[in-house]
Amino acid sequence: MTDTTMTDPGNELPVAIIGAGPIGLAAAANVIERGLTLLIFEAGDSVGAAIRKWGHIRLFSPWRHNIDPASRRLLEPAGWTEPRLTSLPYGAELVGRYLNPLAATPATKAALHFSSTVTAVSRVGMDKTHSRGRDAQPFLVRVATVDGTVTDHQVRAVIDASGTWAQPNPLGQAGLPAPGEADAIAAGLITEPLPNVTGADRARFAGRHVLVIGAGHSAANTLISLCQLAKNEPGTRISWAVRGSDATRLYGGGDPDGLPARSQLGTRLRKLAEDGHIELHTSFTTTSFTTTDQGLAVTGTTPDGDVTLAVDLLIPATGFRPDLDILREIRLELDPIVEAPRDLGPLIDPEFHSCGTVPAHGAKVLAHPEKDFYIAGMKSYGRAPTFLLATGYEQVRSIVAALAGDQAAADQVHLELPETGVCSTDLGGSCDLPTETGPGQDEAASSCCPAPEPVLIGIPTGLAHGRSATITN
Repeated sequence: MTDTTMTDPGNELPVAIIGAGPIGLAAAANVIERGLTLLIFEAGDSVGAAIRKWGHIRLFSPWRHNIDPASRRLLEPAGWTEPRLTSLPYGAELVGRYLNPLAATPATKAALHFSSTVTAVSRVGMDKTHSRGRDAQPFLVRVATVDGTVTDHQVRAVIDASGTWAQPNPLGQAGLPAPGEADAIAAGLITEPLPNVTGADRARFAGRHVLVIGAGHSAANTLISLCQLAKNEPGTRISWAVRGSDATRLYGGGDPDGLPARSQLGTRLRKLAEDGHIELHTSFTTTSFTTTDQGLAVTGTTPDGDVTLAVDLLIPATGFRPDLDILREIRLELDPIVEAPRDLGPLIDPEFHSCGTVPAHGAKVLAHPEKDFYIAGMKSYGRAPTFLLATGYEQVRSIVAALAGDQAAADQVHLELPETGVCSTDLGGSCDLPTETGPGQDEAASSCCPAPEPVLIGIPTGLAHGRSATITN
């Protein structure tokens, strides 16, 4: 293990950014624009590593809401041409047309460290219990690379924009993994969320009995895509298990729903279930998994007693949670319910805000007792399921302004959002998701299984479709 300070003596230590997704790179663009020194640590081997996992998914927000202003200012002198701002990009397009060019700009490229996993953040020479002189002590960011090298970097500030994609919620009851869950994942019988069932992963699911667990809109889109597959692949069977007593919450309000696209999604899914194309199991709480020679036995409790479903594969659609292990030596102040920063938590608690409005917020709302440490992006929302890229862009603009000493700019937060419903409900990473069907995929439609259309879910994550506010004490 080596210990290194990444700047020459007398120079200002760098700002460390964890994660090279859209929010991490937006933070980097703001750091560069402010003239601060920069380090970016990305666990994957490229930018947007998590988004590449769901590159076949179309975002529901158009390009104009997915491009960070500071990033645009960094890209334009390099000859970058922006996409058509009204079009809805796929995840792969977001990476290829935006994140890759952004990562290639000289200042960003020089700061990027790929295949570099941050394993811990602390203060040099101090654990969490030491207070005297703490704020003046540099942060220590411990990074492990794929060759086994471990390096401690000294930095002046840390922005954790690592997202939540790597931490899917467990499938068992009470927020815990069910017995046998880890073994089923290791055996490949429980997939990653949002597999490309009509595209690259088609052969894995064709002709199989597939169970989807979860009642969010990612579950709905996965089920509709499985229906497309079943239309063209005989023997494909689809089951769906939810904890609720019925699927009314997911189906939405039907034709009278104030959000037509959400109504269309729910109506389509309701028809699939009622017509028998999907076998729905309600009031199903998963209690165990057993790997068998035939596949996977999924046991759950129901009002009528225990039920065991014999399936070939299971697709989880139960949302994500933040990885807080790397921050054990950092003084955090988290909402006890959703594990977001304390002041943000009540605004996004899904028990009370089902894709509700969230006011524009920046450094003050996101601050922790640990000076100059911030969590931004999807991870800042903790276990809450709603997030927009535009929200994260404003978060990091304000944070970097605060780190640069421009408190007035940090306090003046502004967020302009679409005029229609735009919250996602249970997806990780950059999370402006959810329709599936991409170029070259099977888009066969029928009366029971029409190809999904872009879906707008919920209401805007911002008051009055865009809010300006000055945050004061």
